[in-house]
Amino acid sequence: MSLPHAILTALLEKPSSGLELTRRFDRSIGYFWSATHQQIYRELGKLEAEGLIRALPSEQPARGQKKAYEVLPAGRAELARWTSASQDPKPHRDAMLLRLRAAAVVGTAGLAADLRRHRELHERQLAEYREIEQRDFPPGKDGPEDRLRHLVLRAGIDLETFWTQWLDHALAEFALLPDTGGPESQGVREA
Repeated sequence: MSLPHAILTALLEKPSSGLELTRRFDRSIGYFWSATHQQIYRELGKLEAEGLIRALPSEQPARGQKKAYEVLPAGRAELARWTSASQDPKPHRDAMLLRLRAAAVVGTAGLAADLRRHRELHERQLAEYREIEQRDFPPGKDGPEDRLRHLVLRAGIDLETFWTQWLDHALAEFALLPDTGGPESQGVREA
């Protein structure tokens, strides 16, 4: 996914100012596509220059007043083109997995505590997603748009469920490992 397409999606859902967009990213889109406030404002300028969005006319022009944006037909067409295009999945990159691989050669000092911390963070995120699901997708709310939005949320729920279960497994494995705390326990001397 690209940030311009995320912004076009958000603006088609509801015309918004840059500030409103950043808040919406913080509350929803940011769960699966994060962006800083600066990145969002920069992209708004680019999208406007490309003729994909426009600032809505203000009732009273005033300096410093926030501009609200809407998607133009060219922006809708670009989003439809991008949505229908084929894309290959991206390889998963996670520093924790690389750290575990490195621990096999340099020792596991401190890693179990960080695995427990990651487990707690994923459990919190899972709880938050489940709260959103209960609040935003009650039984009977099954229009096409709702079903697709719920599908995105389900991906988050399933990913967090995977991570909590995998971390439980990893912590169980750590409990069975001999002490491999660091280079000294591996027969390696530090210089």
